[in-house]
Amino acid sequence: MKVLVIGGGAREHALCRSLSLDPDVTALHCAPGNAGIAEVAELHRVDALDGRAVADLAQRLAADLVVVGPEAPLVAGVADAVRDRGIPVFGPSAEAAQLEGSKAFAKDVMAAANVPTARAYLCTDEREVDEALDAFGPPYVVKDDGLAAGKGVVVTEDLPTARAHALACVGTPGGPAGATGRVVIEEFLDGPEVSLFAVTDGETVLPLQPAQDFKRALDADEGPNTGGMGAYSPLPWADPKLVDEVLATVLQPTVDELRRRGTPFSGLLYAGLAITSRGVRVIEFNARFGDPETQVVLARLKTPLAGLLHAAATGTLAAFPPLRWSDGAAVTVVIASHNYPGTPRTGDPIEGLADVADQDEHAYVLHAGTKLGESGEVLSAGGRVLSVTATGPDLSAARDRAYRGVARIRLDGAHHRTDIAAKAASAES
Repeated sequence: MKVLVIGGGAREHALCRSLSLDPDVTALHCAPGNAGIAEVAELHRVDALDGRAVADLAQRLAADLVVVGPEAPLVAGVADAVRDRGIPVFGPSAEAAQLEGSKAFAKDVMAAANVPTARAYLCTDEREVDEALDAFGPPYVVKDDGLAAGKGVVVTEDLPTARAHALACVGTPGGPAGATGRVVIEEFLDGPEVSLFAVTDGETVLPLQPAQDFKRALDADEGPNTGGMGAYSPLPWADPKLVDEVLATVLQPTVDELRRRGTPFSGLLYAGLAITSRGVRVIEFNARFGDPETQVVLARLKTPLAGLLHAAATGTLAAFPPLRWSDGAAVTVVIASHNYPGTPRTGDPIEGLADVADQDEHAYVLHAGTKLGESGEVLSAGGRVLSVTATGPDLSAARDRAYRGVARIRLDGAHHRTDIAAKAASAES
């Protein structure tokens, strides 16, 4: 099977790594990729948002499967362009991807499907913003309606901060934060958060193993929201029936509702969940694999990945055999550039990458924001630069291996959280 992956972050590196280990994959390509992906796939310079260019590349490569990684190309209709050429593609249509592209659309779908979620107001002007903030009170949860690369949500006790973010969203349609001129203000959901992925062909829904990520920039969940600073799987504290419950009350009803509307969702449905005192509630949906959760979920998946994604892309998931998982655990820690999640400093050399795997066969580095310099050296090229991922018989072992790997990498000004999976590992032991 010839596979083309679209994207260039740690999520795509994790996908490419798993696909490269699949014996059914005879050729692996990625566009645009990054310095790490170049070690396992042939890279191509193509604009990931240009559906026609991506489809042309897939056709030229005679790809048997195209996997669209990031949300922006999906919302832009890249999967549609590939699908129109008759090439199997893992990723929803632009219309179905509005489940992530518009929080208002997602709320409407959840209401129709009777999916449990937070109460919310959709606001388009200052008066509606003030009324919604007053209705819920602190903590305030304010979300850009559109895409914002994981940084469009503000959760704060401070009313002026919440109000300022909301007004920026309603006042800057199409602005740099991904605002649409609308903002969603919703009730705060208590309890721990869980990420649950599901592979679907628009009818059959096959859930993966749950993970937990860490969105705040600093230890103890301090600092601003980020795209994610680390993750772990499995969740020893979670109810063993959680996956079945979410499949029955969230994932399957959502897929059924989208099919009923004539916009079937085929690809990866990501449910961000809060385990509240009143039960499971959906925080948000994403239309693709999450980063950094993908790193730990795929590290534990023993089923070859290409066949699973191809079955979803071709509508044959119902006949796919049960998934197989390792008994152990996986932890990933994100190394971020100086000043991230603000404007990150880029162009710094990265050293010690080879030392991670050389010192421990159970640890490896996945590249996110990297590029090759003129002399072949690896340089930082984004906010989240690397994900150091490790596996082990339990969370404590996987965590220790991941942090030993982090310690071997040298990047000037970089920072990372030191508490990824700490509480879960302590509870497990």
